[in-house]
Amino acid sequence: MNHAAAWLRLSLTPGIPGAVARQLAGHSAGLADLLAAGARELESLGVPAEPARTLTGPAPVWLPEALDWLAEPGHDLLTLADPDYPPLLRQAAGAPVALFLRGDRALLGEPHFAIVGSRNPTPQGLENARAFAEYLAGCGLVICSGLAAGIDAAAHAGALGAGAPTTAVLGCGPDRAYPAANAPLAQRIAAEGLVISEYLPGTRPLKEHFPQRNRIISGLSLGVLVVEAARRSGSLITARLAGDQGREVFAIPGSIHNPLARGCHQLIRQGAVLVETAADILAEIGPLAGLALAPPAPPAGRAGAREEAAEAPDGDYARLLEALAHDPCGVDALAARTGLTAAEVSSMMLILELQGEVESLPGGRFARKTTRS
Repeated sequence: MNHAAAWLRLSLTPGIPGAVARQLAGHSAGLADLLAAGARELESLGVPAEPARTLTGPAPVWLPEALDWLAEPGHDLLTLADPDYPPLLRQAAGAPVALFLRGDRALLGEPHFAIVGSRNPTPQGLENARAFAEYLAGCGLVICSGLAAGIDAAAHAGALGAGAPTTAVLGCGPDRAYPAANAPLAQRIAAEGLVISEYLPGTRPLKEHFPQRNRIISGLSLGVLVVEAARRSGSLITARLAGDQGREVFAIPGSIHNPLARGCHQLIRQGAVLVETAADILAEIGPLAGLALAPPAPPAGRAGAREEAAEAPDGDYARLLEALAHDPCGVDALAARTGLTAAEVSSMMLILELQGEVESLPGGRFARKTTRS
């Protein structure tokens, strides 16, 4: 039995207690030789009888295909016995015995920071995720997320937009993407960063896989930022796991009228760090990661556009923005607050939207856009 086959069998055989798996992983005899010694030897080390017979019996039907996948360029297997297994993840409860990798294995040695949130975020939530990821990636943190739709995908895209690598942890096989629409993003991450999965190639995304995936995201990372989340959200599972693992949890507050802010507000009440800018996170995480606290230069083009937008509003436009405040509002309500006609408000809001000052929301409402980094 070769090295990879032994580790795959240990990782994917059900019924082995985590503490026992760790003991086998660190046994001086070497895992392949240990499995070759037979079921009784494994039972003497605490492996239950049925898993012991499975580990030492005929090769499972899935093994040849998994080994073929690992033989392809850019594919790899990370095991608990590897010296470059991330120390933070190794310390986490339920640390995976083995992980499939696509991409740059060396990234495992870099400081990671997780950004997670809703699959159906607001436009401002997407912008926040991209901006925070871009800033933090530019400071030297590897942004880690789960490749889900919404906030996860925006965080990965923000890191890549900064010319930095990013790590995606999947709830399916390493050769798949969920949702399928994110397949091009997964390919780019594999080419410029790292894709991780504990599931066999070809494994479909199942509901129960995602909480399991979340423990890897938080376990890899120095901290976790929740951008937007409802009160019952998978992102809150990641935050809870991060807290259990001794990681710092951060949350962006939002409007009391936004249901996707309620999960973040709940986290803040429970002790998460309230953040308004990415620099707030860097002040907490930077020393742990050995990063300089000086912020990177803003991306080309963006600063100029914001400066122009900042100079534009005056007179009635400034009054309209003040009336809009920071909660979504409709045209009629804005007209009542400002004394302008509904037609005037509509025209002015269109100009402010083109200038990047406001964004249109469903239901004919508008909200101010804020700079987060």
